[in-house]
Amino acid sequence: MDTSEAIRSRRSVRRFRPDPVPADHIERLLDAARWAPSGLNNQPWRFVVVQAPEVREQLARCTKYGRILRSAPLAVAVLLDTASSYHREKDLQGVGACLQNLLLEAHATGLGACWLGEILNQRKEVERILGVPAHLELMAVVAVGFPQGDRHGNPQRLPLEDLIVGRF
Repeated sequence: MDTSEAIRSRRSVRRFRPDPVPADHIERLLDAARWAPSGLNNQPWRFVVVQAPEVREQLARCTKYGRILRSAPLAVAVLLDTASSYHREKDLQGVGACLQNLLLEAHATGLGACWLGEILNQRKEVERILGVPAHLELMAVVAVGFPQGDRHGNPQRLPLEDLIVGRF
């Protein structure tokens, strides 16, 4: 799958088969994520891989989208390492790129994924559940697994001319 096709065909997947995600697939996702660009190449992202059903259930209770986490055999918490941070906004942009790489790699390997940002409303509780040190700040949790059913949806995008606010 070429890059353009991956970008345009990726969809958020919210229902998963119960099959576990193979270890080599997990490594591919994390490896793709770590190749994201970051200011000064500081790579401020860190990951917690959650396969244990009881921990995924605890995470599910932290979001109104808990059914997605309950369905997924894998969750990846993506955290900002504030100790390695040099410029918060740039580092947040890098973490966003890291998340996008993870989502695109999931799609390219036949997995489905859903970026859960609403869980940030319970950030401190999620960080407690995951036992992360104080210098790691939750940015998102990504639910991952093999899609149940067809990938669906044809999300509309605003016309490009509506998004361009200037040309010089």
